Amino acid sequence: MSFRSSGIRPVVFRSAAILLLTLSATVAVAQGAAPKTTAPVAATSAAKPASAASTAPAPAAAASTAAAASTPVAAVALKPGDATAGQAKAAVCGACHGVDGNSSTPLFPKLAGQSAQYIVHQLNNFKSGRRQNPIMLGMATPLSEQDMHDIAAYFASQKTAPGVADQALVGRGEQLFREGDPQHDVPACMACHAMDGSGNPGAMYPHLAGQHAQYVQATLKAWHDGTSWGTDAHARIMPTIAKQLDDADIAALASYIEGLHSADTAPAAAP
Repeated sequence: MSFRSSGIRPVVFRSAAILLLTLSATVAVAQGAAPKTTAPVAATSAAKPASAASTAPAPAAAASTAAAASTPVAAVALKPGDATAGQAKAAVCGACHGVDGNSSTPLFPKLAGQSAQYIVHQLNNFKSGRRQNPIMLGMATPLSEQDMHDIAAYFASQKTAPGVADQALVGRGEQLFREGDPQHDVPACMACHAMDGSGNPGAMYPHLAGQHAQYVQATLKAWHDGTSWGTDAHARIMPTIAKQLDDADIAALASYIEGLHSADTAPAAAP
C-alpha cells in the first residue's frame, strides 16, 4: 500500500505550527510569572530594616533608660543620733571618760554636756589621723558614722559635773575669758564659747565649762607649741590664739574654765 506525500505534508505543517504556538505561549507565561516569584523575595529583604526599627527603643524611651542607668543608687540615709543606742555603744568609753561622761581623771576630758556636733567632728579627726592619739585612733577606727552620732547624742544629753577654780588665778583667768587681752591680740574666749562656757553647737565651738583644768592647760600648751587638728577653718583658730598666751596665762585661764558652770548646775564645794 502506498501513501501520497502531498496529503501528509499539510498535516505535518499544521502540527508544527500548533507546537510552535504552544511553545511560544509557554515561554510567555513563564516570563510573565517570573516577577511574581521574585517579588516576595524583595519584599522579605525590604522588611528586614522595618523589623529592626520596630525592635529599637523610641528616642524618649532610650533617653529615660540611659538616665536611669546613670542615676546613682541613693546612699543609706544617716539617722539622727540616738542617745539610748549611744549609751550602749559608749560603754567602753566610760573606762577613761566616765560612764556618764564625767571623767574622774584630769588626763581625760569630760564629755558630758559637750555638743554632739563637736564630738562627731573630733571622732572623725581621730579616725582619719588628723588628730594624733594612739588610744583614740584604736577606739574611733571601728566606729561607723552612725555609731559616732549615737555616742555623741548620749554624751551631749548628760550634765557636766562642775569643778572648782583656784582663787589665786581667777582674776586673770576671768579677764582673759571675758575681755581677752587686746595688747597681745587675744580675743575674749566667751565670744565663741559663750559667757557661761556652754559653747556654740551651731558654729561647732565646744562646751568648756567645768572641764578639768589640767586637760585644758595641756591642750592650750600643745596649741601654743604648734599642734593643730587639721587644716580646716576651725583647726586654725586656737593654735593662733594660744601662741599669744604665756604659761601663766594658760594656767589662769584653764583654772577659771574648770570653775565655770551654768546657772542650773551647782558648783562643787571648794576644798
